[in-house]
Amino acid sequence: MKKIKILAIVGSLRRESFNRQLATAAQAVIGEQADFEVLEFADIPMMNQDIEFPEPQAVSRVREKVKEADAIWFFTPEYNHYFPGVLKNLLDWLSRPISDSEPQVLAGKPAAISGISPGMSGTGIAQDHLVTLISFLNMNVMNTPRLTIPNAMQQVNGQGKLELTASKPFLEKQAEAFLRFIQNRK
Repeated sequence: MKKIKILAIVGSLRRESFNRQLATAAQAVIGEQADFEVLEFADIPMMNQDIEFPEPQAVSRVREKVKEADAIWFFTPEYNHYFPGVLKNLLDWLSRPISDSEPQVLAGKPAAISGISPGMSGTGIAQDHLVTLISFLNMNVMNTPRLTIPNAMQQVNGQGKLELTASKPFLEKQAEAFLRFIQNRK
């Protein structure tokens, strides 16, 4: 049986962001149960129809990664009660048809959403906005369980690195549920 491929999309470009660290923690939880890769997309230009055809090489590269993936797991911070602009820009590129004969690459892909924030909302509001967008893009959203982790600083060690304590069982539960969700759609 072919191993499931999960592509993680982190809504922060910062190398040591809490959400990138959360994606790394999810990768550790998934372990050998699936291939897990974090998408690098800092080189994606701002969406501009003047450069849409032919698309920039960076856009082509991320579209291929999405096409190869069996599922997408979003890890989003919350900026002003919304998901970050860099994530919106990426989704704008991915939402566009590739050509007259090839549609956009997100339709039908299973999706899970997680997020961690230093604030008390734990990214719940940003996740709700993200669900609205990816549902419109015809992704197959796993609405429960979603993982919202507030007060990130309570789960950080002395070196400023994320060490999930109270939240780890919830990440494990979400990972297990997402693997089942993906398998049930194959």
